[in-house]
Amino acid sequence: MSLLDALFRGGHLRTLDHALAQSLRRLDPSTPDAVLAAAALASLAVSKGHAGLQLDRARDLLDGDDPAIAWPDAGDWQRQLAASRWVAAPVDPVQPSDTQAPLVLEGAHGAPDLLYLRRYREYERALALGLQRIGVHAPDAVGLDVLAPLFAQLFPQVPGKDRQALAAATALRHNLVLITGGPGTGKTTTIARLLVLLAAQALQDHKPAPRIALAAPTGRAAERMADSVRNALQSLTAAGIAPELLAQLPTTGTTLHRLLGTLPDSPRFRHHADHPLPFDVVVVDEASMIDLPLMAKLVDAVADGAKLVLLGDPDQLPSVEAGDVLSGILRAVGNGERITAEDATALQPLLNRHPREQSRHPREGGDPASLLPNHREEGNPDIPRNAATPTFPARRIHLQRGWRQDESLHLAPLATAVREGNSDTALSLLRSGTLSNVHFHEALADPLQTHRDQLLAHWQSLAEAATPAQALALAGRLRILTAVREGPQGARTLNARIEELLAGPSRRGSRPASNKHFHGQLLIVTENSYRHRLFNGDIGICQRDANGALMAWFPGDQPDAPRAFHPAALPAHDSAFAMTVHKAQGSEFDTVWLLLPARSNRVLSRELVYTGITRARRELHVAGSAEVLRDALARHASRWSGLGRRLGSETVRWDPALQPTMEGGGG
Repeated sequence: MSLLDALFRGGHLRTLDHALAQSLRRLDPSTPDAVLAAAALASLAVSKGHAGLQLDRARDLLDGDDPAIAWPDAGDWQRQLAASRWVAAPVDPVQPSDTQAPLVLEGAHGAPDLLYLRRYREYERALALGLQRIGVHAPDAVGLDVLAPLFAQLFPQVPGKDRQALAAATALRHNLVLITGGPGTGKTTTIARLLVLLAAQALQDHKPAPRIALAAPTGRAAERMADSVRNALQSLTAAGIAPELLAQLPTTGTTLHRLLGTLPDSPRFRHHADHPLPFDVVVVDEASMIDLPLMAKLVDAVADGAKLVLLGDPDQLPSVEAGDVLSGILRAVGNGERITAEDATALQPLLNRHPREQSRHPREGGDPASLLPNHREEGNPDIPRNAATPTFPARRIHLQRGWRQDESLHLAPLATAVREGNSDTALSLLRSGTLSNVHFHEALADPLQTHRDQLLAHWQSLAEAATPAQALALAGRLRILTAVREGPQGARTLNARIEELLAGPSRRGSRPASNKHFHGQLLIVTENSYRHRLFNGDIGICQRDANGALMAWFPGDQPDAPRAFHPAALPAHDSAFAMTVHKAQGSEFDTVWLLLPARSNRVLSRELVYTGITRARRELHVAGSAEVLRDALARHASRWSGLGRRLGSETVRWDPALQPTMEGGGG
């Protein structure tokens, strides 16, 4: 049996994957089976979140080992692909391929071979060149000393001891900046102060106030970001910052899709390279959630000379869709523990320290010198070899202190243990009961049985809310998060059971049909609909309107004015009483139940557990076995991508002639 047939008959390929291979076979019946199978697997890899297929790990795409599949020798497989008419093999990572072949094979300097669907290689290439374009347009940073009094007022801590201050100062000097850190480390607080500085800088230079956009991948994440900025502005007002500066800052956020301008019935956007965004500063939160195509389109639309600031937590799960963009960028830019000597010198007027003064505790603060390149660490792949003059013109500052959760929730020690993969410490903390409002239900497989009344009371309150806006607000109080979609502990099964509980005893066991909606039903959109301006991950609720008609309500531009849709007109969607951790990214809930599967699963990783537990604001319940938790913390959520390699290449230099077109925003 051929490899392609074995994969398809074994149920490992989707119909779409198999159809791609079959179309190539029809066009050229002499195409080797190994090439056809690779094409199908490259398509499958994208569906599982990878940018391309890593040939030497192709079997990892399968849910389990299949003895019926005889994998080809990796070297022979690569040679057959390189010789195929369907495969382009460019030497340079940023050069366009010399053919219109549907597949592209890349590999260099001993790196694993990656087989791309052509479109996704173009997304990576466009993103790498676009980030270079933004980064090389460094702002004029002269006269920073004029901002020193305001800077000291905004960052009153001991000079040089505040990473938030360092991040804001660095962003004044560079147009491509990444500010990373865990929950509550002050990313949006830093941004609010940075925007005040930019407004003051424009005023000092007799220029118009900067046009600023706040955006995030989901509506909920954008709303949270705007809330944080509004809260920061209130504290700055109380601190005596000039009202005329604060008045220039935005107080609302938007989704990336709305920012770029969706077009009805089209995957393209209104803003792109030929019609760029009308903003001088674009700040994007939850960057770990942004997939490769969307990030490529965003970067394509940022105007020349504009500033792009990306905020994110590098320890969270990567995007649901293809690509692990944030990790790829961070691999090229470094770990945020060092700044260049040039930056340290230039920022001296603001940070008020001589760049050669040393701190013995750089991880607990430290002056700019503590972040200078340490050449003894050049072997670390996370640190650019020539950190003083990095190839990739971006800057990263990693924030380390603080947690956003309510003071009554003592989550930081557990989150640290999970992030570091320390299962012994994590289990000890969970079992000890010493972390306030953190509860471990060891080996519990069914919270709907053991905690039914408590959970049911919350879901019933959604149906009893006076208005859809109130119901949507109540929905954020509790959520069950799962690692998997299917199975007894999967989101689909749990939602079906919850719907039966809400239906009452008389209808128990007679779950409504899949297209049956009901008053109080939480919904989550599972595919983008540009026509409706509803996007994957958006949360809504079914409630009757004033006329008694059942409608699906989703957040609108104003918190108190949700948008109504007839349920039958909605794009693909599911119930959302229980959600996968992936779908919960960018959201927070007062109480979170993280339910792990009864058996180990390849989807489990320390990033999944970390993302799940950090969705909780006030109370966390973790249900699962110690064995499954250990297995999860031993595994990383890795994605196959060439972005880090592409950004770190010495050949990657922005050249307008090389920049691919996104065809009006990408297709």
